[in-house]
Amino acid sequence: MSSIHITDIEAAINWWRQREPSVDGVTLAPQVRALAEVYALMVYGREDEAAVRGFPAKAWAAWRAWYDTTPDTPCIAICSTSQGDPVCKGCGRTFDEVQRWPELSPPEKRQVWRRITFQGEAWRFNRYAERAVEGDRAEIAPASA
Repeated sequence: MSSIHITDIEAAINWWRQREPSVDGVTLAPQVRALAEVYALMVYGREDEAAVRGFPAKAWAAWRAWYDTTPDTPCIAICSTSQGDPVCKGCGRTFDEVQRWPELSPPEKRQVWRRITFQGEAWRFNRYAERAVEGDRAEIAPASA
């Protein structure tokens, strides 16, 4: 079952708080409120992940808006799985994750991102960190007209 980690909900809340700051220091933007309700239930229930099934529609829309601003793929164009490695030295994904990436759902992609970031062993996080940052910025940049 697909789920969203609490750290992604926190990131989405903070992104929305920057985009739509409170006008009076108390009132929350609708997107922040929707995500905060899910976050509060997770904290109360001591849960690290919220199932996508049953996720409130407004919270899902707010989360997806944040997700759409994140880099889609961890690829840095150095793929050692094409050389037979079971885990890519460049991005840290398994061969199966690299092959199935286009069909993974956003929550599944975020789970992979979380794992490889936590591990921090891929070249994206050390040897080629600058290249990864440049690539991430290029993915996020709006298309020129």
